[in-house]
Formats: sequence, C-alpha cells, structure tokens
Amino acid sequence: MTWNIPNVLTLLRLLAAPGVAVMFLYFQRPWADWFALTLFIGAAITDWFDGYLARLWKQESKFGAMLDPIADKAMVVIAIMVITGYSGMNPWLILPATAILFREVFVSGLREYLGHKAGLLRVTKLAKWKTTAQMVAIAVLFLGTGLEYLEGIALRGMTPEQYALAVEAGTADPIRTCGGRDCAAYATNVGLVLIWVAAMLTLVTGWDYFRKSLPYLRDK
Repeated sequence: MTWNIPNVLTLLRLLAAPGVAVMFLYFQRPWADWFALTLFIGAAITDWFDGYLARLWKQESKFGAMLDPIADKAMVVIAIMVITGYSGMNPWLILPATAILFREVFVSGLREYLGHKAGLLRVTKLAKWKTTAQMVAIAVLFLGTGLEYLEGIALRGMTPEQYALAVEAGTADPIRTCGGRDCAAYATNVGLVLIWVAAMLTLVTGWDYFRKSLPYLRDK
C-alpha cells in the first residue's frame, strides 16, 4: 500500500461514510442533520480532489484505484439508508433508492465474478456523472430532512391551518419560506427529482457494465 495524500483522502472518505450515520447516534436533531450534511459534503469534495491530485502528482496506485469506488459506494449506500429512515419511508424516495442499491450490489457481484477480467468494467465518464448526481441529490435530501424537522418543531402538533392562525395571533413564529412555499418542501422536492435522475443514470451504467461482461458470461 502506498500512503500519499490522494490515498489518505480516499481513506478518510471511506471512514466518513459510517460517520454520517453515527451523527444521528450522538447528536440531537437538527444538529445531527447539519453535521451529517457537512460531513457528507466534505467527503464528496475529496472524491474529486483525490483523483485530481493523484493524476497531477503522478501518485496513482492500485490501492487507490481499489479503494476509491468502495468509498463512493459506502458513502452513497449508508447515506441513502439514513435518509430513507428519516423520510418516513416516502415511496418516491424508496423506489429510486432501491434501484441505486440494486445496481451497486449487482455491479459489485459482477466484478467479483469476473475476477482478473474485471478491468473490462472500467469507470466511464457517465458513471462519474452518476456518482456526482447521487452525491448532489443526497446532500439536498439531507438539507430537506433537517428543514422538515425544524418545521415539525415549529408546528408543535398543530395542523398547517392552526399554525397559520397562531402566526397571525402572534403566538408562533412564521416558518421561513423560499418564495411561495416553505424551504423544506423545496429542498425535498428538488432532492427527489435529483435522486430519480441519479437512479436513471445508475441503471443505465449498470446495464452498460452488464453488456460489456456478456461475452464472459456465456458457456463455451
């Protein structure tokens, strides 16, 4: 193993993946949401820097090439698990999340089966865009869950109509809005659109990898 800055960044990203879930064990919400969001964004940024620095400083290594996709998958899988749990099992989130998890497991199994021929399944530009789309979508969804929790605290068990009357009476503070709607709804809806886009890219790249591996899956 070669220990250089790019590989250390990749290792830190791998360790940050379970750290996202740990935030919800040791901190109260919404602080857990903000810490998880910050940790996830910081780890996602290293995904670009480790590869860039490795190429710039000519420090590319087999260890880094092996660890990089594992760190990416760990980040995405764990973050999706946490968000799905705190989203109230929203079916519009569960469906794309299932597609993403299915593809990641399928491609990982495919690489394992191909063994030394797994080099045929090189990471494509579309796969890199897929990873970027996943991470952006997850970051926005983390923002949405945090804002929704704050909104729930503000409502204090009241219906939206009762809350509107309480705001008019001056007994409750108004929920911060973004235009004509509350910010939580905007963040969640944008995150859901992005996760669907990421899921479609995920399935397309999964099919591309499967198609490339077909010649090695046929019986002689």
